[in-house]
Amino acid sequence: MTKKEYSLEVGGRTLTAMFTDIADQATGSVIVKYGETMLLATVVMSPVTKEDSDYFPLTVEYEERYYAAGKIGGARYIKREGRPSEEAVLTGRIVDRTIRPLFDSAIRNEIQVVITVLAMDEDNDPDVPAVIGASLALATSALPWGGPVSSVRLGQIEGNENLIINPTFTERTTGVFDLLVCGGEGKVSMIESAGNEIVEAKVKEALRKAQEEIEKIQVWQKQIIAEMAKPKLVLNIPSIPTEAESLFKENITPKIEEVMFAGTGKKSADSLKEDWLKLREEKMLARQSLGEGGPEINLGAWLNYFEKQIDDVVHQEAINNKRRTDGRALDEVRPLFAQAGGFSKVVHGSGLFYRGATHVLTTLTLGGPRDSLIVEGMEVDSMKYFFHHYNFPPYSVGETGRVGNTSRRSIGHGALAEKSLRGVIPSREEFPYTIRLVSEVLASNGSSSQASVCASTLALMDGGVPIKRPVAGISIGLMYESDDKYELITDIQGVEDHYGDMDFKVAGTTVGITGIQLDIKMGGIPVAILEKAIDNARVAREKIIAVMVAAIPAPRAEINASAPKILKIMIPTDKIGAVIGPGGKMIQQITADTGAVIEIEDDGTVYITGKTDQANAAKEMIEGICHVYKVGERFEGEVVRLMDFGAFVQIGKDADGLVHVSEIANFRIDKVADALKIGDIVPVVIKEIDEKHRINLSIKQADPEWANKKGLKPKPNQL
Repeated sequence: MTKKEYSLEVGGRTLTAMFTDIADQATGSVIVKYGETMLLATVVMSPVTKEDSDYFPLTVEYEERYYAAGKIGGARYIKREGRPSEEAVLTGRIVDRTIRPLFDSAIRNEIQVVITVLAMDEDNDPDVPAVIGASLALATSALPWGGPVSSVRLGQIEGNENLIINPTFTERTTGVFDLLVCGGEGKVSMIESAGNEIVEAKVKEALRKAQEEIEKIQVWQKQIIAEMAKPKLVLNIPSIPTEAESLFKENITPKIEEVMFAGTGKKSADSLKEDWLKLREEKMLARQSLGEGGPEINLGAWLNYFEKQIDDVVHQEAINNKRRTDGRALDEVRPLFAQAGGFSKVVHGSGLFYRGATHVLTTLTLGGPRDSLIVEGMEVDSMKYFFHHYNFPPYSVGETGRVGNTSRRSIGHGALAEKSLRGVIPSREEFPYTIRLVSEVLASNGSSSQASVCASTLALMDGGVPIKRPVAGISIGLMYESDDKYELITDIQGVEDHYGDMDFKVAGTTVGITGIQLDIKMGGIPVAILEKAIDNARVAREKIIAVMVAAIPAPRAEINASAPKILKIMIPTDKIGAVIGPGGKMIQQITADTGAVIEIEDDGTVYITGKTDQANAAKEMIEGICHVYKVGERFEGEVVRLMDFGAFVQIGKDADGLVHVSEIANFRIDKVADALKIGDIVPVVIKEIDEKHRINLSIKQADPEWANKKGLKPKPNQL
């Protein structure tokens, strides 16, 4: 095996790139190791072009392997990896969103990047080396690509202002700020971030520090590429002839301003595209009738030319004339509407949010610990007590399509909204419910993920979840010509997302930022521009929060009546066995008697879930089992057994005591049966607990007049 290695110290650990012949059939490949985490990144390009396609056919696959984490994994009867975990999908999207802008979008050869995790230690997440691995595999291959690009993660632990470079899993799970940044050449190309209301100044500081670390890795990558890169291929990218360009200028250009700036957005562009393709069809038929061919018939080339011309007009109008397709000011948010509740008494909470033509309904469901989401994967085995799901049906954009499948995009948008809200969700100690949010995108024209954040906040507050503060999200766009000539656009709609250069989603509260995601269509964006976008996002966010707070000023004081009641109590750990009972009989009996669901944790925490009366009844039973009885305690107990020498009275779920015949009344009782019968409810006080923990009770001490009240009389010789 041939092998060449290059190493660099990053964040106190060694980053190594290994070039071998291990996957020499691929167009490009590299093994990247960070700490003990190791992955193989490969890239392959198909020689066949999809000339009639209207998109660049790039796919990125991130492959988890259980063996990488020392696990067997898989379903019980199929011990192999199944569909990608959510973590795998999100990591694949990170790599895709980082490398895609550095390709010529006119390429129509299929390109596939596959990243396979070979080993993973407990401290080092594979997503950072995955980006670097994809970059090196592409940059050292023969494929034309505008890299390299690098990645770094920064974190912050509560109580410590210092930023950690590539924090460990433990540092991330206990941290208050998590920021993943990709880029190079002084610019940023991808961001994923979550935080507990991080102030804007701290985020800006972190972006600048990330840029410094990225440039170190960039220098290292360039040294490798200088030695290992293969000669680049020259791909045949079809273009339209001058004759077709004239056809566009004569027939389409005069319509662009009138149609594109009529306020109907992408539908306007689609109508122009139909006109353009009709011209192509007419030209093609005319040539065919003469037995001729020509480059005009290449659909991909015609579509690329159309997109570029519309893109140029949208850019120039925004940059030179501060003009948007719908007539708004560059910093103007579309009309807002917020409603908390009013949907149905059955659901536990709901929020309806409109921002222009983007409409999202979020519903809240509360459950007990048993309803938590079990996450089992290569990287994580855990229980999630808060999770958000996002649905984007085709009707939301006026189209038909498959319904029911969860796309990578939907998983990514759902995860973005979830982490944007996680920083304000109460702790389990404060609010022991499992919380599920589902956002239904009912209509979409720009940044439905951020509308989902807003609708979800309304649903949480409507359901009585005591969140810290309302969270809102907004997307900031960019029309870029140069570092000195550009315009930021607040609240981008679909056409501005499509033809713009940036989709910078920022979610947060009035205190700080809780979530960021950056997608771009250019090679990279200077940090200075992103800093301005962060400030613009705050202004817009505060406007949105004001509308939301007007709809519901604070979380409702009580949870919805249809939601289950959860009681939390602590029991001694040595009493856990008693509550469970032999073979689980006791806890099963309590469940059967009350209808409540009972879950006991190892530290003695007990969660009781059910309707109010069910939960209260189960709580009393469990407390009865765990009760530590003391002399002098008083009870109302039921007579359960009669003996010659006294009666046994039940004072708890699993506890009774003996009332000796001499403790029934202040005078002699000859027969216990003369004074008591099974089923009687009598007052008792604990008189004594002997060395064998047997409880002796007294009725006469609890109520000296009890016998008289029962009509019992002493015999004459006892007077």
